[in-house]
Amino acid sequence: MTVHDQHDKIPAVPAGPPQGRSAGPLNNSVSATWVSGAVVQAGSVTGGVHHHHPAPEAWPVPRQLPPAPPGFVGRTGELAALTAAVDRAAGGGTLVISALAGAGGIGKTWLAVHWAHRNVDRFPDGQLFVDLRGFSPAGDPMQSTEAVRGFLDAFGVAPARIPADPHAQAALYRSLLAGRRMLVVLDNAATAAQVVPLLPGNPACTVVVTSRRRLAGLVATHGAHPVHLDFLAEAEARRLFATRLPERTAAEADAVDDLLAFCGGFPLALAVVAGHARAYPRAPLATLAADLRDNATRLEVLDGDDRATGLPAVLSWSHDALTPQQRETFGLLGTAPGPDIGLPAVADLTGLPAHRARRLVDALEEASLLDHDGHGRWRMHDLVRAYAATTAARLDEGVRQRATGRLLDHYAHTAHAAAHLLSPLRHPGPPGTRPHVLPDAPAALAWFDREHANLLAAHHAATTRGSHRTAWELAFALYTFHVRRGHRQDLFTVWRAMVDAADHLPDPITRIRTHRFIAHALALLGRHDEATAHLHRAAELAQHHDDPAQQAHALNQLARVHAHEGDHATALRYARRALHLYRPLELLVWEATALNTVARCAAHLGEHATAREHCEAALGHHLRHGDVDGVAESHEVLGYLAHHAGDHRAAVEHYNQSLDLRRDLGDTSAGADTLDGLGHPLTALGHHERACEVWKEAEELYRAQGRDADATRALRQREPQPEHQHRSRR
Repeated sequence: MTVHDQHDKIPAVPAGPPQGRSAGPLNNSVSATWVSGAVVQAGSVTGGVHHHHPAPEAWPVPRQLPPAPPGFVGRTGELAALTAAVDRAAGGGTLVISALAGAGGIGKTWLAVHWAHRNVDRFPDGQLFVDLRGFSPAGDPMQSTEAVRGFLDAFGVAPARIPADPHAQAALYRSLLAGRRMLVVLDNAATAAQVVPLLPGNPACTVVVTSRRRLAGLVATHGAHPVHLDFLAEAEARRLFATRLPERTAAEADAVDDLLAFCGGFPLALAVVAGHARAYPRAPLATLAADLRDNATRLEVLDGDDRATGLPAVLSWSHDALTPQQRETFGLLGTAPGPDIGLPAVADLTGLPAHRARRLVDALEEASLLDHDGHGRWRMHDLVRAYAATTAARLDEGVRQRATGRLLDHYAHTAHAAAHLLSPLRHPGPPGTRPHVLPDAPAALAWFDREHANLLAAHHAATTRGSHRTAWELAFALYTFHVRRGHRQDLFTVWRAMVDAADHLPDPITRIRTHRFIAHALALLGRHDEATAHLHRAAELAQHHDDPAQQAHALNQLARVHAHEGDHATALRYARRALHLYRPLELLVWEATALNTVARCAAHLGEHATAREHCEAALGHHLRHGDVDGVAESHEVLGYLAHHAGDHRAAVEHYNQSLDLRRDLGDTSAGADTLDGLGHPLTALGHHERACEVWKEAEELYRAQGRDADATRALRQREPQPEHQHRSRR
């Protein structure tokens, strides 16, 4: 039924009280101001005859806005969005509803009231404000009928003149707004259904709704303009903090930096911390920062002096409005390793089908407890996550342990499948697993890039909880990705943890491989002595357990470590021993790898004929077995040999073939070395501009990988210098 359909239920509109008399208590205890000249037409229908009642000479102009918030900072974009929405509506004559959604304590009411005071001149006929108690410790959300009654009181409608029927009350409320330019602020709404009965039928009115929920129904059916609040930017957070503690912000700058980082742009957290600092002016801010750094005391600090309005309490009001299954999911997400999470991981964490898991995260997003990045990823603010972790502690221990186990298995199994796509010869797919399906190698590389932080966190969680097999599987699955992307420090961190964990695993081969992988990480970091110690230990264990393949792997790596140090003679001896062990095993891909190592060492010793013979044999093996990594390495060595033989065009061709393959593999680490080598034959051919381009690209890759010495060398090579000074490739 529309407003016009209900006119038969609207009683005569009473005249306002005499000048100078109070209209009685108004909603939110804000008194009304009486002005003359407002005209409202209303009527009733009796016996089919429409009776018109004379308009009153004076009506109150409600001024219900709370006081303007002091020290408001930032939100420039959101303020502009609200104003633009009103401006557009004025031109099109449509109702404007700006639904301000965001987490509890993010500053929705602060923004709405600040904007309303800045634009009060737009609404000369008054401003209505009501707290709908959608998320409040005071009890259940306010019924819309109660809000309507409060608005009627604000207009000075005498109780005896207010109809008993709620629909008639709503119609009277809309009639009173007819023809007026008014602002209606509906703060802290629980649902769209709570808001709809309070919407005016007058397009000249503006409605601002704040809620922790997105209120998509208002956007879809009432043309609302959604304005979602995010956390404050670092500069805005600093300004907010400085308005509360101007002198201490400058005097204790380092501690303020820490406090801002821990609060993460959360306005309520910033306000609580600033309030705490004001209450204890002699306590150093560094002490407060230390309490926020400690997970055990962080939420206690953010309770503030008034626990009813501290951050944990405010978040609890959102949490209490969830269903039991939504609460469980919220808690589990608070304990999930990593900064964000994708839907397949959520499904395994909850043990639910993907479509049901999606409904749960959508509900948490609607409640502003979870943020969606628009690309299938969800993230919690660190402080919301800390609160979620406290709720997880209330869950059954078995539920938590099973959920964590499922999530770690999800990451381990999918990482294995992705590693197999990146390097099928070095990462055979583990049988009997059910990973998230990835279609091809580019998708696998993108998955590793996207999930890298989560995989590191999952590895740490597996190690911490004593899941040594899962931890080792994650470390091994990450190996190729770490090497190709140049994540050298991460490679070392993961395998350093595995040195101890491997002792808990019964398979001696696992311990041998662990020594080899940590050695590779150490060598990449330039810690050659430690690397060789681990490789000698791996070779000894392999010989003890009669495993010539593992012994050959260790010897081949020893050759490469010595080559990195520039000791190519020793490196060549180890490479030949590795090749001797590989040949009777018919491990042709690994034999080809050793052939490339022999070729590289021989080339640097000036034994070019031997180097070419071994490299061409290696290239044949790699091509036959589809080993793209090996093919790329062979072309790089052949490029080095051609350049030093004076055939610079052939050298450029070989380097370019290697570079194309490296790029196809996403191997930015080896790709940087290939670019470095390519610059030399380009310079020899007089292509100085192109040489500078490839060295610049190599320098950028080196910098991104933390290889500062290599980056400095690439930078220097771009400077003009005699040909004889050009560095020989390792």
